[in-house]
Amino acid sequence: MHRPDYAQLREQTPFRWRITSTYLALLDITGIKIRDMFLQPEAGIELYRRGRPLLRAAYGDLPVALPGIITAPVSYGHVNTLGAELVFPEDGEVNLETLCPTLDDGLRVVSQERDFARGGMFPFYLDYYRQMVKAFPGEPVGFAFKSEGPLTTAYALRRDGFFYDFYDQPEKTEEFLGRLVDSAVSYGRCVRQVVRNDFSEALPAAGGIADDLAAMLNPGLWDRFVVPFHERWFDAICTGNRSCHIENLTVPHLPYLEKLGIVSYDPSVSPTLAPELIASHCRVPFSWHLFNFQFMVMTAAEVRQWVFAAVGAGASQVVCHVCHGMCTPAMVRKVAAFADAGRDVETMFAANATRNDIARLAPNG
Repeated sequence: MHRPDYAQLREQTPFRWRITSTYLALLDITGIKIRDMFLQPEAGIELYRRGRPLLRAAYGDLPVALPGIITAPVSYGHVNTLGAELVFPEDGEVNLETLCPTLDDGLRVVSQERDFARGGMFPFYLDYYRQMVKAFPGEPVGFAFKSEGPLTTAYALRRDGFFYDFYDQPEKTEEFLGRLVDSAVSYGRCVRQVVRNDFSEALPAAGGIADDLAAMLNPGLWDRFVVPFHERWFDAICTGNRSCHIENLTVPHLPYLEKLGIVSYDPSVSPTLAPELIASHCRVPFSWHLFNFQFMVMTAAEVRQWVFAAVGAGASQVVCHVCHGMCTPAMVRKVAAFADAGRDVETMFAANATRNDIARLAPNG
């Protein structure tokens, strides 16, 4: 693939700010139970039908993007079709049972030919999807019975035993990861064909990967056990721009983003990183996120300063997530401060301000 020109990429990437919202905010504002959303299509329909107007009323004219309509979000859809049973707790996120006690079990599972559309809970969530399409005519509906990147999927199948595989059986681990990528790509093709009736063989120009467990591998293992399989993933799903979401990377991991040709990096929750660390250790444009648990302990003035500090330190995009616990008047005022700061940064860039100019508006700037 054509490699990005990192000498200019970050400066050529326009600044953006966004206020998103998630299904967790809808659960909060409606009182619908999370387990009901996962297992009852009618609860999922009510979540969006009743929740989105309530969320819009709570935030008024603020530019909060309402959650897109999706089936209950299950990140382990692919793994479930391979045979891992999903677990739905009373008041928490979906989890799954371990499927592969040994690496040989893992190889066997990911090597089998499968009709994914008949596996696990795929038929249930396909029916869920069709009910939502019928309930919201003319609106896009997402099928959120998803797959994850290769390292995350490998961990979901093997659990903690996977961290020994790199050392105990490295060659077999490479085979496992390669076959796993091929399985995940085939699963994605199945979703396109069965859900979206898309049988095109042409690859899109852009594609992404979400692979949080890659961060748990020592950077010294990335050349052998991460980079080749991310490359294989991207080569199979797109022809051009590559993006990634990996939480909890450390500074020594960051140079690998350039090695993979990434043009957009979402660090999400990464407590060992800060914008200035990312900007000084790789040249990939990146976003920086403000989450609900941070909002809880910040004032509106601190939210505003957070925006200036993040952009001044190098973030190409700042994102605010409206989530559970954020539908109170006090939280709305803090989100309004985020929006005001985002607009001010836009105005400053339009007037040819530098990042240093913006950094001076932050504490100790």
